[in-house]
Amino acid sequence: MRLTNVLFKKVKSKRIMVVLESVVSGHQYNAFRERLAEKIEMIRFDPYIQQESLYRERKKIRSA
Repeated sequence: MRLTNVLFKKVKSKRIMVVLESVVSGHQYNAFRERLAEKIEMIRFDPYIQQESLYRERKKIRSA
């Protein structure tokens, strides 16, 4: 192994994939957001209740 390989740091992605979960029914879907941004909250259509509902970020899945 060369010395240059040891000195380089692993580059982190600027975006991450997160799980958004419906507050009403528990329906989930994946979304991307910037790593340094605040957690996501948005209103989207929920297929379980056939209405729009509030979705909140639940957890980080992976770097994107």
